[in-house]
Amino acid sequence: MCAPHACLQVGNLLHSSDMKPFLIAAVSLANWLPLLGRAELSPYQQMGREIYRELIETDTSHSKGDTTKAAELLATRFRTAGFPETDIQVIGPAATNRNLVVRFRGSGAKPPVVLLAHLDVVEARREDWSFDPFRLTEKDGFFYGRGTSDDKDGATTLSCALLRLRQEHFQPDRDLILALTAGEEGGGDVYNGVEWLLKTHRDLVDGVLCLNADAGGVEKRQGKRLLYAVQAAEKIYQSYRLEAKAPGGHSSKPTPDNPIYRLARGLVRLSAFEFPVRLNETTRGYFTKMSRIETGQIAADMKGILLDPPDPNALKNLSSSIAYNPLLRTTAVATMLEAGHAENALPQTARAIVNCRLLPDDTPANVLQTLRQVLGDDQISVTPLKPADAGPPSPLTPEVLGAIEQAKEKLWPALPVVPEMETGATDGVSFRRIGIPAYGITGTAEDLDDVRAHGKDERMAVQDFYDALEFEYQLIKAIASKSGEH
Repeated sequence: MCAPHACLQVGNLLHSSDMKPFLIAAVSLANWLPLLGRAELSPYQQMGREIYRELIETDTSHSKGDTTKAAELLATRFRTAGFPETDIQVIGPAATNRNLVVRFRGSGAKPPVVLLAHLDVVEARREDWSFDPFRLTEKDGFFYGRGTSDDKDGATTLSCALLRLRQEHFQPDRDLILALTAGEEGGGDVYNGVEWLLKTHRDLVDGVLCLNADAGGVEKRQGKRLLYAVQAAEKIYQSYRLEAKAPGGHSSKPTPDNPIYRLARGLVRLSAFEFPVRLNETTRGYFTKMSRIETGQIAADMKGILLDPPDPNALKNLSSSIAYNPLLRTTAVATMLEAGHAENALPQTARAIVNCRLLPDDTPANVLQTLRQVLGDDQISVTPLKPADAGPPSPLTPEVLGAIEQAKEKLWPALPVVPEMETGATDGVSFRRIGIPAYGITGTAEDLDDVRAHGKDERMAVQDFYDALEFEYQLIKAIASKSGEH
């Protein structure tokens, strides 16, 4: 701290007219200091960031959001870019849950390709987050906000790629159909946009293949990129209701036939059961390539399960991993439970929901029969909740893999491309079910140790977002160019 008389002299000097230019310069420098060291964004990156911000800051959750508003924001950009009004559709049966479909006309030398992402997001409450989930917040090298990784990154990068190609007067040799949809995340009685489009407006989204920006992509660990995953298959989603019943009565007079106990015993038996291991073309390819990326015991175990017959110890080790076990087998897990109607009455009904994720070559009927056998009690009924959404694996064709390799090499040279089976669910299955191969090809990266999609403080690394902008542009250009002109 300076002496009082010295401070007074400094104060007088700062207020003198001679010092004003220096003060103005100092204030200006202070305003710019936070930006120093940040690489200047290209016009393409600036456009991407602005569209990303618009989408994140448009609440498209089921309870109170408006997917139509997000669709209209993007539609305006396509109109401004010169896309004909007839090639821009904001369409859907619900006023606040409409889809955007944009067609980029090509020469017709090859059949159309669908570019898919969804605009809706899961719920997010401000009190649960460190930031406002519906504001794009940039902090410490990350973009925070609901949808930053699921799936407004995909909607942004696909949209930006088409806008850039239009600006460059690129002439694709096939139509490019952008489908940004509502209802993928579900919730209440909301309809699914992809299913609705395929059922009622098939002509708008009819292509020879679908590139889905809601799956696949770069996988990294501790900041290191490990691989680029191409989602070529996904497990079948099917839930079953388990139910046990009894006459009930007064709680002061217990009976041996209590549906809560009956159902609980069945669930305990189910908890100890594992479906058999069965690899398919996609998972076999995945473990083959991953055995060269991983090291130590994990790599040895991956090689072990590829043997004929598989190594029992390797199967046991990988089955204990929550990451690898779902790739080996169909799974079943109890997710909901309800029973009874009053605390002083014997229960008349006990119910549980068991959610199953089936291997693509498994069947709901086979799983239903297996569940009944494992429960081991014919007084526990098992009923499918709704028809399963099933689709066969998509073949890894040279056309698709070649375009992915070409785009990937421009950003991440020598990064291995690995086929992947999604253990969750995406809208790609709706295309596979009607014979249109679908591939998960997001440009953004997933940190295997920090997965926040659907959770608190969802985020995307800033550099990963800008890499994704370039990757999707390169991929779409490759898939829509004549051979030898990439």
